[in-house]
Amino acid sequence: MLTLDHTIQEALTLLTERNEESAEVVDEEQQTVGMITLAEIRIAIQNGHVLMPLRTFFQQPFLQEFLKEQEPGAFHQLLMSKMFSDMINSLYDGVYITDGHGFTVKVNTAYERITGISSEKVVGLHMRDLEKAGYISKSVSIQVIQEKRALTRMQELANGRKVIVSASPVFGRDQTILYVVSSVRDITELIRLKLENDELKDGQFESGAGSAELDKLPFIAEDEETKQFFALARKVAKTNVTVCLTGESGVGKTMTASYIHRHSSRADHPFIEVNCGALPANLIEAELFGYVGGAFTGALAKGKKGFVEMAHRGTLFLDEIGDMPLELQVKLLKVLDDFSFTPVGSTSARQVDIRVIAATNQPLEELVKKGDFREDLYYRLTVVPMHIPPLRERREEIPLLLSYYMDQFNAMHETAVSLSPEARHFLCEYDWPGNIRELKNAVEYLVVTSDSSTVGVEQLPAKIRRVPSVIRPIVEGRIIPLKEATDMVEKQLIMKAMQLHKTTRKAAEALQVSQSTIVSKMKNRPSFDYNSDQK
Repeated sequence: MLTLDHTIQEALTLLTERNEESAEVVDEEQQTVGMITLAEIRIAIQNGHVLMPLRTFFQQPFLQEFLKEQEPGAFHQLLMSKMFSDMINSLYDGVYITDGHGFTVKVNTAYERITGISSEKVVGLHMRDLEKAGYISKSVSIQVIQEKRALTRMQELANGRKVIVSASPVFGRDQTILYVVSSVRDITELIRLKLENDELKDGQFESGAGSAELDKLPFIAEDEETKQFFALARKVAKTNVTVCLTGESGVGKTMTASYIHRHSSRADHPFIEVNCGALPANLIEAELFGYVGGAFTGALAKGKKGFVEMAHRGTLFLDEIGDMPLELQVKLLKVLDDFSFTPVGSTSARQVDIRVIAATNQPLEELVKKGDFREDLYYRLTVVPMHIPPLRERREEIPLLLSYYMDQFNAMHETAVSLSPEARHFLCEYDWPGNIRELKNAVEYLVVTSDSSTVGVEQLPAKIRRVPSVIRPIVEGRIIPLKEATDMVEKQLIMKAMQLHKTTRKAAEALQVSQSTIVSKMKNRPSFDYNSDQK
């Protein structure tokens, strides 16, 4: 039961909790004054009277006459129109609108879908009440009202989903906030697809389930060479043959090994990574093959399983195999030959069912010639050699990787940072000597240090902003086609002009061409990814 001292908002809360369309209102003597309906409450709220006491409400002879006295602005008229409702209900992202005090005025159907909350449960409620009810973690609309500026934040909803909320204020003539309009984008799936760490701790166990993320990575570009590489990876995955991955540091050898494991019949069993270069020389044997109790000073009384045994029925990934000591190489050869090993301190061999994938950034052939690597082990490991080119030779992947890691780190750090077309171009043109690892770290640096929502060229590290010399290919003794050289010079001149002048208009003036020419050329180059108007 409602009294005349209750407000419109409290009346809405009562009806919503009881799931009723109307409620009786009584005076101080508990005499019925009248009934208030949900429809009347909504009309009052939409006209900005959320906190109006019911006493004032019932002093009006007729509700419609009362509402006619109100003069909603043009924005309010648009807000309440059927056309506006149809427009926002056609959007895939959620739309949430509050008044300047933080009371909910309108939501679209996409918001209801994302949150699982019907509009009837939130319209009229203050954002603080939604926080207390656990519908949202923290209101962005309240922050916008307090700070009087547009904000973007990450929220966690009551249903466990995570969303990016971008809220903007609508100001009146006197610069007071009339409304706050928020767009709500569901990023739950994006977070679920976080990239598995290609720098696992030494000997870390991986069940194999996390590797499924790799199938969704932009690691596979559309060029024919990369397609053939992964076709080969899937083909050898169906066998138990030993694979040796070669390539520079950071090119993705761990990800490739995990990819092979995931596509093999061993996918549901352990994937054990061992960095042969990181283990102390005096402990590597015990870590690799395990030991029995009392095998050496400091050994556990019950002994310990080694990485080889931990990988039983799964995959053993030996990274930096070129750093393995010679005295252990013969023992590894035995594992590869008859799948048996002997723990430290034991006199009996044990059988194991494993598949071995090795990786190195060193030229094993040279190590063999120097006597630092056994020739018989070299041939045993390189049954199927697979070389991974450096990222500078796989430039088609760079824009995809940039987008992927930007999304990942925005979700991780609860930000909404994007790259300007100019910054993206410089990142795509950089040679990335540290390959994917360097790119990943660079993107995280930009996300966490950016003071604005868009990263500009000036925020890039100096080494990335450096424009490469147009004469470098010739200096290196390589003759290139004239058209390719012309395109190269043209691209780098545009880069330099954009770096210096920041906008396409000023860059065009400096290069003495039209602005449309600059925009057209940037659009025609994938590495520019130019998709906005620059003035």
